Amino acid sequence: MLLAIDVGNTNTVFALHDGSDVVGEWRCRTEHKRTADEYFVWLQQLMQFNGIDMRVEAVVISSVVPQIVFNLRVLSDRYFNCRPMVVGKPEVELGVPVRVDADTRVGADRLVNTVGAFDRYGGNLIVVDFGTATTFDVVGADGAYEGGVIAPGVNLSLKALSDAAAALPFIDVTKPERVIGTNTRACMESGIFWGYVSMIEGICARIAEEHESPMQVIGTGGLSTLFAQGTDVIDVIDTKLTIHGLVLIDRLNRKGTA
Repeated sequence: MLLAIDVGNTNTVFALHDGSDVVGEWRCRTEHKRTADEYFVWLQQLMQFNGIDMRVEAVVISSVVPQIVFNLRVLSDRYFNCRPMVVGKPEVELGVPVRVDADTRVGADRLVNTVGAFDRYGGNLIVVDFGTATTFDVVGADGAYEGGVIAPGVNLSLKALSDAAAALPFIDVTKPERVIGTNTRACMESGIFWGYVSMIEGICARIAEEHESPMQVIGTGGLSTLFAQGTDVIDVIDTKLTIHGLVLIDRLNRKGTA
């Protein structure tokens, strides 16, 4: 089995893939002090609880937090007796071109999403990922990563607003019934939800205009389902996009070394 690990700034996802489908998926808080032994005990207990045989034969990692990768390498070497594949390393092929400025480092998650999205939906895409940052990534007609937009994530914006304004509480993200709020909480809920909906619609429209072609919009990330309720601009919600991209990259590279 393949263990695909997606390390984000806030959460880390571990998914076990049997060659045909994901048979188990678990999430933990991203913490650079967590050791390989702690990861293994946690995974072992979850797999046993779900009745899954822990026969990991390969590991592929996408990480936007470099400090985490070392202990994940140790996990792979010590407990699964295999060398992990880390997206972003020069020897790891993506199977799609990356068209950005020279010496620019693109987040591994954005590249992985590009690979997964092109495989499932073809080219001329905008992938909107609702994570710690809200990112808009452009996938060309030939599957190339062509750049994009990075904006503050929803929860990051909420925290900044609450921290900077003493009179404003920290609120959950929800879809308000009305745009015009009649109390502080309702005003904040409206500002966050409809503000981000307007940003999504505006940026996607500007990207499509600049790209000079119709573009399909794919939403991914934890809050994608919520924000899709407020706009028609998102054509497809695919919360498994990153894991799918990791599986494809592992398959491509293992085939190349077979």
